[in-house]
Amino acid sequence: MANTNLTVYANTQKRENTLLRNVYGFMTLGLALTAVVAWLSSTSPAVYRIFLINPFGSIILLIAQFALVFFLSARLEKLSTAAAVLCFAGYSALTGLSLSAIFIAYAHATIWKAFLTTSAMFVGMTVYATFTKRNIASWGNWLVMGLWGVIIATMINLFLGSSTFDIIISLVGVVLFTGLTIWDTKRVVEMNREYGSEMTHEEHTKLGVIGALNLYLDFLNIFLYLLRIYAATDKN
Repeated sequence: MANTNLTVYANTQKRENTLLRNVYGFMTLGLALTAVVAWLSSTSPAVYRIFLINPFGSIILLIAQFALVFFLSARLEKLSTAAAVLCFAGYSALTGLSLSAIFIAYAHATIWKAFLTTSAMFVGMTVYATFTKRNIASWGNWLVMGLWGVIIATMINLFLGSSTFDIIISLVGVVLFTGLTIWDTKRVVEMNREYGSEMTHEEHTKLGVIGALNLYLDFLNIFLYLLRIYAATDKN
């Protein structure tokens, strides 16, 4: 990001606190938008027919989500603040469309239980990451390998159709994205120190957006894996 020599916050701790507030603020708004869109979409037969039943519509929706994440991550430095926020909001809304099926597939009590558990875990992990002095930089490679392992295992289970294997994958997924929550939170703190006090207001805001996107994805994945675990255990 270009350095315009405009000092936003000279105090490192104050700058870090403000950046974290931006991150959690954007993330919370993104999750709220996703939830509202998912709920409204679940009550619309047209949306269900176009995006969830129709394979072509589902593929278009998935491609649009990936395209927005890639565009936001790759072009963040060149985007305006407004464009970055709009991309994040657009991704949150598209995710809400794709998740509308959970209100049809799962009991509302199960959804609430998964959401509350995810929220409690997320708060605990972000507090730990913010205050711990432990160096977790080496976690990155292991977490990426674990992520690929979960993706491959999920693809294999599409053919096996094993409910037991699905629970195991979900448990591993919860642990993996809990670790990613800690790592991504710590990364926000490190980015604040890397860019330093010469960071502009625009750069500060855009860092908040990309940090929010990473933590948004962590939260969402923990929630979805817990939802599958609770749904399976509630049946027994």
